[in-house]
Amino acid sequence: MKNLTVNGKGSLLNGTTFIYPKGEEVAFDDLEEFIQSNGSLAKDYKANLDMYLGDHEILTDTTEKNGPNNKLVANLAHYIVDTFNGFFMGIPPKITIDEKNKNENLQQWNDTNSLQDKLNELSKQTDIYGRSFAFLYQNEDSETEIAYSSPLNAFMIYDDSIGHIPVAFVRYQYDEGNKLSGTVYLADEIKEFSGDGFIESDEPSVNQFGIVPAVEFYANEERQGVFENVKTLINGLDKALSQKANQNEYFDNGYLKILGADLDTDGDGKPDIDLTDNGIIYSPDQAAADAVVEFISKPDGDSMQEHLLDRLSSMIFQISMVPNLNDEAFSGNSSGVALQYKLLAMRNLAASKERKFTQSLRRLYRIAFKAGTILPEKESDSWQDLKFQFTRNMPVNLADEADTASKLQGIVSKETQLSTLSIVDDPKAEIGRMADEQKEADKQLADSNPANYDFNQQNNDKEQ
Repeated sequence: MKNLTVNGKGSLLNGTTFIYPKGEEVAFDDLEEFIQSNGSLAKDYKANLDMYLGDHEILTDTTEKNGPNNKLVANLAHYIVDTFNGFFMGIPPKITIDEKNKNENLQQWNDTNSLQDKLNELSKQTDIYGRSFAFLYQNEDSETEIAYSSPLNAFMIYDDSIGHIPVAFVRYQYDEGNKLSGTVYLADEIKEFSGDGFIESDEPSVNQFGIVPAVEFYANEERQGVFENVKTLINGLDKALSQKANQNEYFDNGYLKILGADLDTDGDGKPDIDLTDNGIIYSPDQAAADAVVEFISKPDGDSMQEHLLDRLSSMIFQISMVPNLNDEAFSGNSSGVALQYKLLAMRNLAASKERKFTQSLRRLYRIAFKAGTILPEKESDSWQDLKFQFTRNMPVNLADEADTASKLQGIVSKETQLSTLSIVDDPKAEIGRMADEQKEADKQLADSNPANYDFNQQNNDKEQ
């Protein structure tokens, strides 16, 4: 997709990413143009959200139909998002740092901010919209906290350098009177604005992080959601299901045809029976001797309809790269290797998303460490030492994992060995607990050893 020009100094890279000249302060006029452009993109974001929530196109179809008009929704968008997000983020990633004291502070901050839950929401929004944002702020107690925002009312502005460094993060909203207001987070300052311009303040709000305190999360450079490429197929499946339901309902009420029989006994020229409500087709023109009274048999197109439904469902799962876990292929006694091949496409999709998320998480901690509330300011560069381990949420065989871990004894480090166990959330903390248990066991062994008998205590007892 080619770059688009936004009125003013801004531009859209690949039609999705906002770019501004490096070194220039974002003017309010340009900010307004960016907000309008994001409003255009938000229409697609809202359409994706509606599809995820089950508000599909067929529900607003106003085409008039003769007979039944069922509107069925096969919400595979919801299934695809929740299945893939559960596969990718169902087991929270392990975020650790080597030094024990630093790691304890890190884990405490993660737990205090419910980081695992926020990462899950960031991941789900990424699957729905194609992107999501996390931003940091200082609360009233000068503690660093994290929040997230959808692209429906937020966006990032990058500079036009080769590295595309963030220039500003913008959050905005419209009130009931359609009046604009919002906040711009810059590297050195936080500005409030309204529809008339930036709001001047006697005491400007200083950004204590010294860097734009927000990070964009995305799964691919194109900023596409996980079901973006199958939206038309999902709409087609809704239509095919609805048509099948219409036909079934239409033919469930069998029509009786009466040909050549005179049902007009009172001579008013009208049959003495309700044709419409009783589903009757009546024609008295045929000779009475050839009268026909029978039900109309419906044409059998069921196999064609079922073939279309199966083809649409198969293509949706194939193109989205998220398999149907309720398929018979996953219910048999397939070997572990065979199941791995069935999940290969989704594993590849998750691997690509993991690389993007690792990059965004490292940037997020780089900002967080700058405030000096998690680690001392002199250790703000510790974000470079962070380790991220993502684990796919799959059925596991603990016996096999334990066997694998035991075979790694003496081949890899103790931390790497323990990281192969899905039941171990924090390998470093587990090593610490193992060391404490070993010390306690050694102490008990020493206390029970006759060779370590305390003769001084014996002499004291005798004197007493």
